[in-house]
Amino acid sequence: MLNQNNPFSLGGQWAVVTGASKGLGAAMAVALAEAGAHIILVARGDLKQTAERVEKTGRQARLCKVDLGDREQTRNFITELSAMSPLPTILVNNAGTIRRASLFEFEEKDWDEVMETNLSSIFFLCQGLARQWKANNLRGKIINIASMLSFQGGIRVPSYTASKTGLTGLTRLLANELAPYGIQVNAIAPGYMETDNTAALRADPQRNAEILGRIPAARWGDPGDLGGSVVFLASAASNYVTGITLPVDGGWLAR
Repeated sequence: MLNQNNPFSLGGQWAVVTGASKGLGAAMAVALAEAGAHIILVARGDLKQTAERVEKTGRQARLCKVDLGDREQTRNFITELSAMSPLPTILVNNAGTIRRASLFEFEEKDWDEVMETNLSSIFFLCQGLARQWKANNLRGKIINIASMLSFQGGIRVPSYTASKTGLTGLTRLLANELAPYGIQVNAIAPGYMETDNTAALRADPQRNAEILGRIPAARWGDPGDLGGSVVFLASAASNYVTGITLPVDGGWLAR
């Protein structure tokens, strides 16, 4: 039911955020906590700093060290999630990786590693948690983190482009199958953000100027710019929104 007093409140819910050790994942975890959710932080790296930021909001943080590029670790984490009480009712699939090389030099292992983290693990996490929601008659929210390369081809990142394009299709399929159970599935496509993934681009004067020249907002995005979108899609305010990919890009796609 829509909370007419504050439809954006996440009070009392638990949210899973993958790739939460830094950057976009950490920023979204904090935004969800500020909206009232307790957070299950997932990453293969150090989560202590993000946990401290979450706890400063007055919410609880659980730390789960998981490498979602490892199928066995993903399976074990799904089992762990399924046994939690209360069950988390929000899942933010942010964990991702990228490999760069030309089409002619791209290696099989780089294809497989990126697809496992960026697409396969997301499907199995969604499947596992949605099974629990259905069995327990719970509403749920899934937010997948896509990319500008969900819409464009790019260069030198074939597995990343394939995985992020595939993720938008997977988002639509999940939305179709899960809507009858009161589960909404949407995606956010961040534009060019100030993260580790874009450090090399920002350090290259020519590429930096080219990218900024295409962004109507005339700046790189800050991870905090995703906060409002992730809270909206995680909250009751978006109960009739499903299957969309929302660009948060400073106008990049509109250019």
